[in-house]
Amino acid sequence: MNNSDRIFVGGGGEGYKDAQSLILKYANRHGLIAGATGTGKTVTLQILAEGFSKAGVPVFMSDVKGDLSGMAKAGTPDFKYHDAFVSRAETIQFDDFGYEKFPVTFWDLFGEQGHPVRTTITEMGPLLLSRLLELSNVQEGVMNIAFRVADEQGLALMDLKDLRAMLVWLGKNSDDVSLRYGNVSTSSIGAIQRSLLVLENQGATHFFGEPALNLEDMMTTTPSGQGRINILAADKLMQSPRLYATFLLWMLSELFENLPEVGNPDKPKIVFFFDEAHLLFDDAPKALLKKVEQVARLIRSKGVGIYFISQNPADVPNDILGQLGNRVQHALRAFTPRDRKALLLAAETFRTNERFDTADVITALGTGEALVSTLEKKGTPSVVEQTLIRPPSSQLGPLTKAERDAVIKSSHLAGIYEAALDRVSAFEILQKRTEKAAEEAKQAEEQEERLEEQQKTRKLARRYHGKRTTRKRSSRGDSIGTTFAKSLARQLGTKAGKTLIRGILGSLFKGR
Repeated sequence: MNNSDRIFVGGGGEGYKDAQSLILKYANRHGLIAGATGTGKTVTLQILAEGFSKAGVPVFMSDVKGDLSGMAKAGTPDFKYHDAFVSRAETIQFDDFGYEKFPVTFWDLFGEQGHPVRTTITEMGPLLLSRLLELSNVQEGVMNIAFRVADEQGLALMDLKDLRAMLVWLGKNSDDVSLRYGNVSTSSIGAIQRSLLVLENQGATHFFGEPALNLEDMMTTTPSGQGRINILAADKLMQSPRLYATFLLWMLSELFENLPEVGNPDKPKIVFFFDEAHLLFDDAPKALLKKVEQVARLIRSKGVGIYFISQNPADVPNDILGQLGNRVQHALRAFTPRDRKALLLAAETFRTNERFDTADVITALGTGEALVSTLEKKGTPSVVEQTLIRPPSSQLGPLTKAERDAVIKSSHLAGIYEAALDRVSAFEILQKRTEKAAEEAKQAEEQEERLEEQQKTRKLARRYHGKRTTRKRSSRGDSIGTTFAKSLARQLGTKAGKTLIRGILGSLFKGR
């Protein structure tokens, strides 16, 4: 069933028509896997990743529930669903079905369940960082100014302490900066600093720094030609949904900016599966949504395929949903008017099949069944077909901790990203500037004190010299009477002297 130019998804049996495959040539036209909880989205994600890997296409996928790690281990006949898998394979005429493991590389933003994933503040950029921090328009403007000034002054923003130091510098030099770039208020800087503190408490300190992730390390194949499957541990990361969404968007942006144009390749260079896709778009500002739409539209020409996994197609904005040509729709439930509206929307996104009503079938699908429509010749979508999804060849369910640790230890990337680096960047440069300025201020103060001391000494010397000269002249040139008269004149100038005069004159006039 596996042809070299396509991935077998599922198919036949009584009541079904034709085998359904994903043609590799059109796999970079993006896709959607949707369905309610427990309907089989994870298995569909797993079998597509297996198919891409066997075709030599590297894969990146986020493991939200923690059960995709089993792809690093082959399934076994003693698995409780083994008989069901064999029966399903026979029903859909999947003659090549067998158990095998796949080359998996584990990643983790927190460095606990895989190789650490890091990027720098500079690579993240002010737009995504502002979205991550939930900044207002004014605060985002201050963030843009911080990046601009850092770039002009050669201050590398690598980690959070670099950004914090840069914001402190802006606050101290806000008058000069405001004249060039616009108002930089201390209140805005304070709000950003508080948001950074919240981000640190969520564990983002591990994410920002070096060595930064080289995306080429994810786009590799094994010596036998299989594409490596990169699995991001996202179970803990989901507790910080903003960080999760921003990281995924950063990866897309980096690929978009760095990969060359390849036109329409025979197969993708890499395929991304983004689980819980609604987290990418919930409460996202218009500027960010526009950027995601642009990346999704243009990145396919660079050989990158993006597949969103969500409970409902309505979770994806219409402008992006319209670009998802390959679709697998598992069952949806319509318990409320809102659910019914979403169900009709999902049905309308498929090319109509005259044999059944798409909306009715979506509600009646069982676990492991789906409506499938993929791109065919000239990139046109196929008529939607009800499909039995093929069983996975790798283990269904997670590895044990010991098994995961063994895979990480034997990885071709072991030891490259584990140790964090802290080279000279904005924090260290600004700290040296501050220390230098403080030292210069101290030296200037000490110099001023020395000058004041010297002036005091000179004044005292002049006074002392003047008194000695006066005494010498008095003893040599003045008579006793003259000296007494001068002394009396000085005394009469004082308050006591004036009092004495008033007393003497008062007595004289009183006597008269």
